Amino acid sequence: MQSKMLALFVSFKARLSRKITFWVFASLVLIEIIILFPSYFRREDELLLQLEQVSKATIDSLVLLTKKDLSDRNTFQAKAQKIIANPDSKIILGIKIYQADGQLIEQLGETPEINFSEVKNVNILRKRNRDGTRYDIAWTNRHLGGKYILIVRHNAESVQQELYAFTGRIAGLVLIISIVVTSGTMLVLGVTVISPILKLRDDLIAAGDALSNDEKATNFYSFSAKRNDELGEVMEAFNQMFCRVYKEINQRKKAEDILRCEQEESERLLLNILPKAIAERLKQGDINIADGFPEVTILFADIVGFTEISSRVLPQKLVDLLNQIFSAFDRLSEQYGLEKIKTIGDNYMVAGGLPMPHPNHAEAIAEMALDMQQEMVKFSLECGEKLNIRIGINTGPVVAGVIGTKKFIYDLWGDAVNTASRMESHGIAGKIQVSAVTYQLLQDKYLFEERGIIQVKGKGEMMTYLLMGRKN
Repeated sequence: MQSKMLALFVSFKARLSRKITFWVFASLVLIEIIILFPSYFRREDELLLQLEQVSKATIDSLVLLTKKDLSDRNTFQAKAQKIIANPDSKIILGIKIYQADGQLIEQLGETPEINFSEVKNVNILRKRNRDGTRYDIAWTNRHLGGKYILIVRHNAESVQQELYAFTGRIAGLVLIISIVVTSGTMLVLGVTVISPILKLRDDLIAAGDALSNDEKATNFYSFSAKRNDELGEVMEAFNQMFCRVYKEINQRKKAEDILRCEQEESERLLLNILPKAIAERLKQGDINIADGFPEVTILFADIVGFTEISSRVLPQKLVDLLNQIFSAFDRLSEQYGLEKIKTIGDNYMVAGGLPMPHPNHAEAIAEMALDMQQEMVKFSLECGEKLNIRIGINTGPVVAGVIGTKKFIYDLWGDAVNTASRMESHGIAGKIQVSAVTYQLLQDKYLFEERGIIQVKGKGEMMTYLLMGRKN
């Protein structure tokens, strides 16, 4: 019982239920009104007929009187007045008597609304006034079998009151039937339609939350509801839709995860080849990447004796050793904010001041060079091999860009690059040789030893210096 009352309460709150029951109520009222009209007029005819039956004796007396005493007007008037005044005949309020030619012979009491012109072609004429309180009947000479026409006015107030009461009873009955039917409709709608629809609505909201939170909700009402109707088909369709969407979203997310992993791997590989700023420009569709830099410091480093070591060490061990050395160099380049350019064999190239400006690129290169020497000492002790490094540094303008479409690299061009390479190739094992330009930039903070003028291939005589350490 409580669940039914709850369903009824839910139905009254539901807009759809209110609309349906409103139209049910309106339809019932309309049907009852349509039925009421003929019932009303039929009841009116019955009551008027009863009124005629009650006044029949009086009417018969008047008719008889018109046949006997109409010649004596005074006698007729007295007898007619006596008949009308009879306490048993209070329903007759007035009469009019016409001759067959239309001459008014007598009129007593209230004047009936029916005139002679209205009864010329009929036997009997009945007429109620507008407010329904008076009822006139006209009997013609053809009906009476004489020479006169008799029009009688009846008091129809009781008829009107009974019609009001009849209409009130019908209206009350219509209202009661409508309320009972609509309440029953609301209850049935609440139990069979509205409540399941509201639960399905909650399921849709929960399904949206589950999909957005990547959860597989299994406590839906529609999963457990079994209905063999259209609403059951809607719930079944919802269940199939949710399961399909959930499955496809999971598949899409898995594909997105795989794609994201592959993209991250591609990004990682790309960043291993190119500087981040250059990689971003390539992803944005920039094809021809070439930038000029007015001042960049370039370092070349070569592992001395590595070729001799490679002749007596297993390839795997050799590659592993070289990987450890270059990995240590890579960490140093990241530590000092420098850009590794490339490795060629056992030669390592790094630059400072590109592709993003570096305010102290020469100092950062000098710091890395000194740390590279320390790393080589450590590796020599660890592997038991005599490892040494020769480093060359130069500062100057360069052009940097990406070349090629397969196995492309970010590379540098310019005289400053060639000079840095010559500083390394014409250097001394275990020493850091710098050009005069780089020396001018670093002399205030680092210790140098003047090597003097040397003959450099393709450059001629050049003054060079050896970086020995930090002043402080």
